Amino acid sequence: MDTTKQAKPTASPREGQASGGASKLWDKGYEINREIERFTVGRDREMDLYLAEADVLGSMAHITMLESIGLLTASELQALLSELRHILTEIHDGDFRIEEGIEDVHSEVELLLTRRLGDMGKKIHSGRSRNDQVLVDLKLFTRRQLKMVAEDVRTLFDHLQRQSERYRDVLMPGYTHLQVAMPSSFGLWFGAYAESLVDDLMFLQAAYRMTNRNPLGSAAGYGSSFPLRRQMTTDLLGFDSMDYNVVYAQMGRGKMERNVAFALASIAGTVSKLAFDACLFNSQNFGFVRLPKECTTGSSIMPHKKNPDVFELTRARCNKLQALPQQIMLIMNNLPSGYFRDLQIIKEVFLPAFDELRDCLRMTSYIVERIEVNEHILSDPRYDLMFSVEEVNRLATEGMPFRDAYKKVGMDIEAGRFTPRKEVHHTHEGSIGNLCNKEIHALMEQVWSGFNFHRMEEAEKQLRGIGE
Repeated sequence: MDTTKQAKPTASPREGQASGGASKLWDKGYEINREIERFTVGRDREMDLYLAEADVLGSMAHITMLESIGLLTASELQALLSELRHILTEIHDGDFRIEEGIEDVHSEVELLLTRRLGDMGKKIHSGRSRNDQVLVDLKLFTRRQLKMVAEDVRTLFDHLQRQSERYRDVLMPGYTHLQVAMPSSFGLWFGAYAESLVDDLMFLQAAYRMTNRNPLGSAAGYGSSFPLRRQMTTDLLGFDSMDYNVVYAQMGRGKMERNVAFALASIAGTVSKLAFDACLFNSQNFGFVRLPKECTTGSSIMPHKKNPDVFELTRARCNKLQALPQQIMLIMNNLPSGYFRDLQIIKEVFLPAFDELRDCLRMTSYIVERIEVNEHILSDPRYDLMFSVEEVNRLATEGMPFRDAYKKVGMDIEAGRFTPRKEVHHTHEGSIGNLCNKEIHALMEQVWSGFNFHRMEEAEKQLRGIGE
């Protein structure tokens, strides 16, 4: 199932819609000040649309467990599961909304069940708090998003490796201090970013493993007197294990988002650097690559312009994503153990980040696959001096001491006598003549196999069909 449909809140809650007389989950018989309500609810209704599917799946697992300990009858379970599947369909079809006056997705789902099934709908909250509901929602949502990010990274990796092989023998200047330094190649350039993404996926895998632990049953952070079967919900939801200590489960709120944000920022850092290179190398002063014209934009006054706006926006968005861990840390940094409403604000910066990064990854993949490489860069004499080290090494190989060879070539350059031999003889691992792309691909396969996505997929598939 394509979860991206429900993961993007495309509509605001319906204005003025009656709540059917539903009270808040914490209602104590008095009215709260409207401005206080507006301020405390904030953007929760908007943000919780991201979590709608996860909330329903978490409820399906929870009520299945409740039936096993006698808090629901078999017939009640079947009726609730059937109605939750209807709500899932509404989410996938874009018909699900969190109504005006309803605080969050948990309240909306419970309200819909109560409207349709009567008091039976009120039973689904037994043994839960909104605290562990949002925890499990965030984890289910995040692990699904991490899978999709990983798939987009893998696609970009594959394009980079293919281009590395395609242009493995095309030389280009390498730079230090933004000055021409030594020979490089497009094989090295494309391949470097491919290997960088492997390291980024290692980071992402660690974030996925920390995410893929079940907090359900921790309630408000101190457990429940109901005989909850936490291993059962762990298995039903396809988590690798649970967050065992109920206090730590609550302490994990914010920590998970921060760890995931660091992994997203690592990927964003690689993509941002690639975008900067592409903008630089596409400029007329370099002319190393040319972006497909259909991927560029124009100027309102200069008719010759073909601007690399996609990569400029990618660079900016990826740089913004690299600030995400700091944003989260500054929200949660000085909080003691236990739940605090501060954590609500993390949703606003965290939940949309996946779509933004995936958009950048897809745009980058599209252009990398189609980018045109200048195969005649070295015909320009401005790059002659990048072969100076090759000449020093040649003289040293013939027996001249390295320092003498270095001095001789340096003096020839100063005197205008240096004539380059435009050839390289690099053979060691990872060099121009030995890219090690197969070894890098093997590293990627090793990292990829460690995600164990199939466990999540199988569990969610079975959960959707449970009780049918």
